[in-house]
Amino acid sequence: MADLVSAAALAQKNETRFPNESAEYRRARQALLVEEIELRRHIERVAEQRRALPMGGEVPKNYAFVGESGPVTLRELFGDKQSLVTYSYMFGPQRERPCPMCTSLLGAWNGEARDMEQRVGLAVIARSPIEKLVAFKKERGWRDLKLYSDPSGEFSRDYFAIAPDGSDLPGLNVFALRDGKIRHFWSGEMGSDQADPGQDPRGAPDLMPIWTVLDCLPEGRGKDWYPKLDYGR
Repeated sequence: MADLVSAAALAQKNETRFPNESAEYRRARQALLVEEIELRRHIERVAEQRRALPMGGEVPKNYAFVGESGPVTLRELFGDKQSLVTYSYMFGPQRERPCPMCTSLLGAWNGEARDMEQRVGLAVIARSPIEKLVAFKKERGWRDLKLYSDPSGEFSRDYFAIAPDGSDLPGLNVFALRDGKIRHFWSGEMGSDQADPGQDPRGAPDLMPIWTVLDCLPEGRGKDWYPKLDYGR
């Protein structure tokens, strides 16, 4: 990055004051603001390092999927874009209902899908039959997410969406189309082996907006609460 004003100096420019706040609160909040500025800069440094990755391995085959309108290949998932984001949804044929955490994430993405697709191809891939995926999509009221079935499981196996015992794993993969070739670019690689004590395994930055909001609360995200598929009426 170019030479930057120190985070402490930027924080000193903050003139925000709320009704009846104490001097103790303001001191602590200013100290936190310094760390928030540093966090923003660290996120950008990581993103810059990610963007600078060399291209990964060439995709071994033009994987075949089944979409809502019929058969489709990995190449076709790009549409007219140069990059493709795929999310491996934990909704394999052994499941009656999908993973609640994945579903919470994808519910948020549904609201952003049309915006994201201005910049990138976006595909949600699961191993259940397309009819089962579409039925659940309708149940959730998702309009804009594109769901695809991986009936052979080849893509899911090659890109780590199937555990050794055959169960589902979530996965975010980014592919790039350059010079007529599809290459893997980036995937989330943080799992339980990289988790810190007392925390659920998760990547960074967190893909789920719900955790970003809950992390702003005095009680935080908690350690024993997770999204559900249904809260009743």
